[in-house]
Amino acid sequence: MTPFTAAAFAWQAGTVFALRSLGLWSDPVRAQALLAEYALEKQRAFVAGSMAAGRAALSGADPARVMAAALRPAQRRVKANHRSLTAPR
Repeated sequence: MTPFTAAAFAWQAGTVFALRSLGLWSDPVRAQALLAEYALEKQRAFVAGSMAAGRAALSGADPARVMAAALRPAQRRVKANHRSLTAPR
């Protein structure tokens, strides 16, 4: 992961967290359901990343590629969330 990629990932993740927090605060009736949805989303990304990292490690990939495989599902999810939350309406 390049420093630019890491910085973009951190920026997008922080933005998603902040915007979703505002959304939860502004709609407390749906907050519990949304929090459960967000937690499941993270679990799915973690499992997908773990499986991808395991496959990469078992295929003999170097540690950088194993790490990239582990992070890829989370990066995709964060990028998609960022795009949907910041799109003009």
